[in-house]
Amino acid sequence: MTHNPIRPWRDINRRQSRQIMVGPVPVGGDAPIAVQTMTNTLTTDIKATIAQVQACADAGADIVRVSCPDQDSALALKEIVRESPVPIVADIHFHYQRGIEAAESGAACLRINPGNIGKPERVAEVIRAARDHGCSIRIGVNAGSLEKELLEKYGEPCPDAMIESGLNHIRILQDNDFHEYKISLKASDVFMTVAAYQGLADATDAPLHLGITEAGGLTSGSIKSAIGLGNLLWSGLGDTIRVSLSADPVAEVKAGFEILKSLGLRHRGVNIISCPSCARQGFNVIDMVAELEQRLEHIHTPLSLSIIGCVVNGPGEALMTDIGFTGGGAGSGMIYIAGRPDHKRDNASMVDHIVELVEKRAREMNVSKE
Repeated sequence: MTHNPIRPWRDINRRQSRQIMVGPVPVGGDAPIAVQTMTNTLTTDIKATIAQVQACADAGADIVRVSCPDQDSALALKEIVRESPVPIVADIHFHYQRGIEAAESGAACLRINPGNIGKPERVAEVIRAARDHGCSIRIGVNAGSLEKELLEKYGEPCPDAMIESGLNHIRILQDNDFHEYKISLKASDVFMTVAAYQGLADATDAPLHLGITEAGGLTSGSIKSAIGLGNLLWSGLGDTIRVSLSADPVAEVKAGFEILKSLGLRHRGVNIISCPSCARQGFNVIDMVAELEQRLEHIHTPLSLSIIGCVVNGPGEALMTDIGFTGGGAGSGMIYIAGRPDHKRDNASMVDHIVELVEKRAREMNVSKE
């Protein structure tokens, strides 16, 4: 909000990491925190996979990962990459040859898991392919697939085992003079994940890809991810994120942006501030907010909208938003523009009116940037 004062107590001091490129998208350094997701179509169903990549890109995804479980999938990547509006990361497990094929097919990044990709010499072959084809690499450590020797050493998956796994793999890349890498240490346990990233951040300057793996369904997984990723992001850690949900990948992108928006780390689309509603409400807050969320999805310009059911908190919230509506009596409420009361409007036509106001404000903001 341009009419709000600067609030230094909201600043997050981000960890200074090295910057790498995932295709044209910078990750790390002073680059915005990139939002990722992963397709769940069969990669060999090229049409369906491209459609899902496009839907995720439309929702704001900066990078999309695609699984390459077999040779046909790795080869299908060539057409997917050609049609994709965003960089494609190839997800590689078990067979190093898939990584080579994916690099040859044009993947912007190769995600490899040190627990299952094979011997160091096989990893070296993947590194050569990445270098030859301009790919970056993500080292993806998962608590559920740690190397056997580390499980024997530590007795069970734990932050120290995950950190050691990641550092061992970093060493392999560095020994091969390859430095275009980022790293993730994921577990389904929030405490383990946060502790692992905190320890790793002190041991490397590599960009960090954050995620809580196998977080769960839409509601439970979003909450778990918000707690884990929010904790790390708030402390300044993280250069790119993926919210892993048993849900539509588009929902992962939306959840990722909401987490970043709540911390002021990314600004995209309309941030709706709304009350939970109660007997004081002058209109049906829940229904109105649900409809506005759906009808304002096409707005990418960052702006804020408050929808408050009564005058207890409504005027105060409206002071801090671009547009606000506070419920009153007799079937109407007050519209606020840039924090100031502007005009009254009846509840019956309010949704259409608010959509018009938001669209107008977005156009004005876009013109002012040109």
